[in-house]
Amino acid sequence: MNPLRRLGRHALLCGWLLCAVHFPAAAQAPQVAAASAESGAPALLEKHAELAGQLAQNAYRRPLFLESAESPNEVTGSAYAVLNSPFATVSGAFKSPSRWCEMLILHINTKYCHASANESPSVLNMHIGKKTEQQLEDAFALQFSYRLATSSPDYLAANLRSDKGPLGTNNYRIELQAVPLPGGKTFMHLRYSYGYGVAGRLAMQGYLATAGSGKVGFTRVQRGGTTAFVDGMRGTVERNTMRYYLAIEAYLASLDKPPAQQLEARLQHWFDATEQYARQLHEVDKESYLSMKRAEYQRQQAS
Repeated sequence: MNPLRRLGRHALLCGWLLCAVHFPAAAQAPQVAAASAESGAPALLEKHAELAGQLAQNAYRRPLFLESAESPNEVTGSAYAVLNSPFATVSGAFKSPSRWCEMLILHINTKYCHASANESPSVLNMHIGKKTEQQLEDAFALQFSYRLATSSPDYLAANLRSDKGPLGTNNYRIELQAVPLPGGKTFMHLRYSYGYGVAGRLAMQGYLATAGSGKVGFTRVQRGGTTAFVDGMRGTVERNTMRYYLAIEAYLASLDKPPAQQLEARLQHWFDATEQYARQLHEVDKESYLSMKRAEYQRQQAS
């Protein structure tokens, strides 16, 4: 492959690798608690009570709380959110590997996701890449194994795992927990983490100095006696954390529509929601996004 083309693909990958992590303003951030089946429903309900104030009033104008941690070889991010969907709906959706793919494809950088039907554990084959139309052979491939850790009437725990990724990245984990709340709502914890070596860190720094420069996130930080939106690595992870949360929201909101109308409803919902944060999330116009995603979804379904 042409070296310049390879460098461009590396930069695009780095933007996606930081997709689901948020770095808090404090210099010494506490480690994010791992989402595991062992913690169970009581611990998640306790977390909901602890975050009640932040979920009710925040800069996102949604019942959402984000936190993250970074070590020399790993990044971890968590999103806690109240979903306006009954627990049975959320549980039914995320017990299905194929429905994970229907949610993940909404993200602007996801080019393809297909869940195997005849393997145990189930496998999700993904491609990630540019924010515009792209051939699959030019995108990066990742393979996740899916496991339903716990499924009961009052608690769901599912996870995706990939031991190896491109550019020296490794140990990918996507973990989802959910519990029912009164009033037909659900409290969700989404945890994302991955490890990397020297090559991966250098590639991320290259992305932030080129394609990722000049972009900002959501957190306001003190800078020279004034406040400003955070940029750099933290800005990148905040933008993409919001994109994934909005994909979950859009997918669930579409389920009350007739099946033939659901894809269009979730695409419209996702784009319109991201435009509420245009300073951080705007990348393409609406018709370009819709046209690209319709084609990508058809490609995904054809396989």
